[in-house]
Amino acid sequence: MKIIDILSKKNMSLSFEVFPPKKESSFDNVVKVTEEIAACKPAFMSVTYGAGGGTSRYTLDIAKNIEEKYDVPTLAHLTCVSSSHAMVEEKIDKMKEMGIENVMALRGDLTPELEKTDPNTWDYKHAVELVRELKEAGDFCIGAACYPEVHPDSPNQKEDLIHIKEKVDAGADFLTTQMVFDNNLFFNFLYKIRELGVTVPIIPGIMPITNANQVERAIKLSGSFMPQRFKSIVDYFGDDPDAMKQAGIAYATDQIIDLYANGITNVHVYSMNKPDVAKTILSNVSDILGKDFNR
Repeated sequence: MKIIDILSKKNMSLSFEVFPPKKESSFDNVVKVTEEIAACKPAFMSVTYGAGGGTSRYTLDIAKNIEEKYDVPTLAHLTCVSSSHAMVEEKIDKMKEMGIENVMALRGDLTPELEKTDPNTWDYKHAVELVRELKEAGDFCIGAACYPEVHPDSPNQKEDLIHIKEKVDAGADFLTTQMVFDNNLFFNFLYKIRELGVTVPIIPGIMPITNANQVERAIKLSGSFMPQRFKSIVDYFGDDPDAMKQAGIAYATDQIIDLYANGITNVHVYSMNKPDVAKTILSNVSDILGKDFNR
């Protein structure tokens, strides 16, 4: 099933993100945890590509396994900045061969090695180029990323919004945001991007912070604003792993409920390969979603 068909429905949904193993020796364990999440029957699951494409060879295998075993639609990530046109074409052909129809088109992180080279020598500089290529290559449902608070490489939000619209005009069917910890920032972004004429579904991304060490990395990855309410939670519970985990899940659940209550029907959770986190959140909103997740 194509993700856009899920997003077009009026009923509320929840999806989760998982990532491939960093080492081949961890593959079986990662498959196990992704299957645990898939067994809960979320709306769909996205499978990341890995920094610099380093673990990309596992992305399609994990996505295909989830679809075949659990009949859960998957969204395979594909990054381009560290790839050549030939490499991307090979990946696209592989996705067609495996029957993968949902693709998240991303620029990808700049590796230290890549940053030392001349950008004029890169085959891809921006995700919009990959969106166009996927659109021309076949009947894919294409997702793209957006930053509610402004992309780290953009000088201001106005320019960033223009680049987001370019990705939609190039063929992106929906957008998923980087993690947000303050829903008001998402609503403000949504208002501005709609004013530009972007009408595709936009899914807010929520990341449950279950240990204090995640905070610094989350800020580094997304540049996300941490509201004082959340900082207080980390300050008070950060030294108690069990309490921090419970508080982090509760905070994320509160965000999700608030989004639903304000008319947002689809929410994406950066679950970090943690089935227990995914299961707890699903249990917390089970009656809201109208589903029994205790299977």
